[in-house]
Amino acid sequence: MHEKVNYNRWPNCIRLSNDEIELIVTTDIGPRIMKFGFINGQNLLYAVPEHAGKTGGAEWRIYGGHRLWLAPEALPFSYNPDNDRVDFELQNQYIKLVQAKEVLSGIVKEMEITMSPVKNEVKVLHRLENRNSQEVELAAWAITMLSPGGRAIIPQEPYGEGDDFLLPARSLALWQYTKMNDPRWVWGDRYIQAKQNPLFTSEQKIGVTNKQGWTAYYLNGEILIKKFDFDPAAVYPDYNCNNETYINKNYLEIETLGPLTKLAPGDKVEHTEHWLLAKATPDETDESIDANVLPIASSFQIAG
Repeated sequence: MHEKVNYNRWPNCIRLSNDEIELIVTTDIGPRIMKFGFINGQNLLYAVPEHAGKTGGAEWRIYGGHRLWLAPEALPFSYNPDNDRVDFELQNQYIKLVQAKEVLSGIVKEMEITMSPVKNEVKVLHRLENRNSQEVELAAWAITMLSPGGRAIIPQEPYGEGDDFLLPARSLALWQYTKMNDPRWVWGDRYIQAKQNPLFTSEQKIGVTNKQGWTAYYLNGEILIKKFDFDPAAVYPDYNCNNETYINKNYLEIETLGPLTKLAPGDKVEHTEHWLLAKATPDETDESIDANVLPIASSFQIAG
């Protein structure tokens, strides 16, 4: 089911829904997903209050919600304002959003969103097209700003020791402002967790090579699980990271990245996330995540 709605002071939004979940995208700006959650329930996505309803102009605004960016991060390359209307195609529980060519990067961003009619699942396909006259190297970077007070969960690689495990299992990237002893991080044996707490005002960020292909966000009895591909033959940005987590005083971001790709003029690259929303109540222990989250993530089979 789909319908046009006025949401967060943007009059031209589209709501996709089934019997359990709903998702709202803007067409006044974007491409952006601005709401995702159970019907009549909490919005898992964070919206920046002072940017509600704003459009137009050359000022870059973060807006909130879920967006598509260009990696590796650089100014002005990654920071093209998405303040204008997007074209869209709509049918049943599917919408395709297409942004005009970015002035700063020469890239066209597209987002295709497909909601399952019978499950609490959404497929979000991100596409970048090079409209420049020369080759561009980049990666598709999917960024989801999440509502405060929750906790991100990142699976560790399986434990191993001895002669069969002489080489490192993954990369862990730290930013200049990352403090590993910040109390918002929980460094477990089987999971890394990141807690959003409005009482802490500093920024934090890590990136990992996530070969397990999933990450999650827990908030108020609900868990958002994201699944995504990892290609062991590919090179990813930021010391080979395909999954990054950022925290500040207002929100937490779960970010996934596609491989670094050299795009000739006219070429396209795609990166897909699969979202699942479920009820769950894990505490911060590895054992509780094993019992309450891992079975959901393991049973979440990605459809085509």
